[in-house]
Amino acid sequence: MRYSNTKIARFLSRPNRFVAMVVIDGKTEAVHVKNTGRCKELLIPGATVVLTEPGSPARKTRYDLIAVYRDGQLINIDSQAPNKAAAEYIYTLYPDAELIKPEYSHGDSRLDFYIEHGGGKPVFMEVKGVTLLEGTTALFPDAPTERGVKHLKHLTACARAGYEACLLFIVQMKLAKLLMPNDVTHPAFGQALREAAAAGVRICAVDCTVTEDSMTPDAPVPVVLNRK
Repeated sequence: MRYSNTKIARFLSRPNRFVAMVVIDGKTEAVHVKNTGRCKELLIPGATVVLTEPGSPARKTRYDLIAVYRDGQLINIDSQAPNKAAAEYIYTLYPDAELIKPEYSHGDSRLDFYIEHGGGKPVFMEVKGVTLLEGTTALFPDAPTERGVKHLKHLTACARAGYEACLLFIVQMKLAKLLMPNDVTHPAFGQALREAAAAGVRICAVDCTVTEDSMTPDAPVPVVLNRK
């Protein structure tokens, strides 16, 4: 996936989860943050960030904040980017995919993708974007997510009902050697993830090559469900 009209800025503060203050072209300006997560380890005063200018006259802010440099590495924090990257990666997971429907309603949930492939069982897929990295371990979630737990339970039910089910983590950066559930932040998500895996839900992760104007799925990342 690619962005247009990107610019570099310096992060100052985040008055609320939707808005950040940055310095761009020597001026202080409010920009929209395309991620409602905490991102406290990333959005640090003085950090170099990447903005994109959608160009819509109806917007309250001129720019969107989509990525941030940390220790020389660019990390994408756009919460809409993982689904776009997943749409590209689906053909790696399911090379014989014949039908892909995004935003698919099933039961009381709206899942990210419905996939038909090779005459096999239909696949229900949920996608989660990962921006938290501790050392070389990617962690999800970075904040409690009851919605994430609900989706995992729905995927678990789908697997038990005889469908294929898949949870795909899009790691929005490089350098992650493995991915683990963040049991410290939200133990219920970790437990639901382990129950999903035990029920047959396919759990997989892929990292991304991130530039100032793109994010491309790259290499698989091993998922470790339990700390030793």
